[in-house]
Amino acid sequence: MEARGGRAACLALGLMLLCSSLDAATAAPAGPQPPSAVGQFWQVSDLHLDPTYHITSDRTKVCSSSKGVNASDPGPFGDFLCDSPYQLILSAFTFMKDSEQQVSFMIWTGDSPPHVPVKELSTKLVINIIGNMSSTIRNFFPDVQVFPALGNHDYWPQDQLPVTTSEVYNAVADFWKPWLSDEAISTFRKGGFYTQLFEASGSSQPLRIISLNTNLYYSPNRVTVNITDPANQLAWLEGILEASSQKKEKVYIIGHVPVGYLPYARNTTALRKYYNERLIKIFRKYSGVIAGQFFGHTHRDSVMVLLDEEERPVNSLFVAPAVTPVKNVWQMESNNPGVRLYQYDLLNYSLLDLWQFYLDLRDANKKNESNWKLEYILTKAYGIEDLKPESLYEMAKQLSVPHSRLFEQYYSNFIVSYDKTIVCEGGCKSCHICAIKYLDYSSYTDCIKREALWR
Repeated sequence: MEARGGRAACLALGLMLLCSSLDAATAAPAGPQPPSAVGQFWQVSDLHLDPTYHITSDRTKVCSSSKGVNASDPGPFGDFLCDSPYQLILSAFTFMKDSEQQVSFMIWTGDSPPHVPVKELSTKLVINIIGNMSSTIRNFFPDVQVFPALGNHDYWPQDQLPVTTSEVYNAVADFWKPWLSDEAISTFRKGGFYTQLFEASGSSQPLRIISLNTNLYYSPNRVTVNITDPANQLAWLEGILEASSQKKEKVYIIGHVPVGYLPYARNTTALRKYYNERLIKIFRKYSGVIAGQFFGHTHRDSVMVLLDEEERPVNSLFVAPAVTPVKNVWQMESNNPGVRLYQYDLLNYSLLDLWQFYLDLRDANKKNESNWKLEYILTKAYGIEDLKPESLYEMAKQLSVPHSRLFEQYYSNFIVSYDKTIVCEGGCKSCHICAIKYLDYSSYTDCIKREALWR
């Protein structure tokens, strides 16, 4: 520890102090009242706890995650140049609990540790932070089934998740034992992924959750370079989906790093292109089995619709925004903290709607209270019937229209109402539109070329 200097010691000390009780005043708005045939579940992502966060006159020392840059306007619930203080995370969970929504389960799509230089963390600190977040969720939601996924920061060094068992995989498996079956835990220890059936009350068939370790395919992961099938996860995934197809099960895929193209970076996938193409091929083959896909990682709010080779919509994918508000100093935009609630059909697990909630960070810090609010309801915001692939495809067409007001709303939601004066036009809009509709290399590059000709 000493060799990593004072900031690492600060992280360790901050972690020890997290058990102190913090008041997180929240006002839970009247949420959806689902009909009897509708189920609900939460998604939370990218908590990114920074245990060093504290208010001090020296703004370079407010948080390790600002990496020595002046915090912009720090308050009790955080700062846009810092990762989450514990009080922000507590306020999110307090809001969710106090909203008294009847949920079937929760998905938690990874990334608990902060964005700090490698030398300021360690395997032990990363394990401690994941353990702290796991126990915090269990304490808030003792009776809720949670399905977690590992993020690229849930390892040390970050991004370098291995293809075999490891100290982190084993420790996290122990943290997640209360939520997962023995078989799921055993699979997780070997490669950081698992599958588990969920028996929903009021449903005639069980739902299968597949939690992928997409970090194995993440571009900065040097461990998996030139490995055709890291940890044999792709073969395992195909085997599970084939069995589900035979048994007529429905499947939700969850993971941290999403498939497809990044909406804010032209011609860029988060996963290595080879793995992205492999996954898209698998997801197309089993699109009749997969009822929804859910990711995090980008810290932004976006949707994708998977098209088959004939450009018919066959799958709906959702990327949830982060709880952390952090951005780099050179970035123009960030995101307000967000959590979301999905509604699904209990009979066939098709997705019906989502309710996106957020915290106006500037307002919360100014008033010294966290007033989480409804940002939008997806079907109402975009005038569609449900969240099925056909509906999302119609939505994407509307967003594509030149000077679309609907796209302006979509971009505001993308950055979680961070700043309504920021506009996304021209090449910026093209990147978003192509990323929504085209997830594989050939169709995406064709879209970008077409968009360039139209402008």
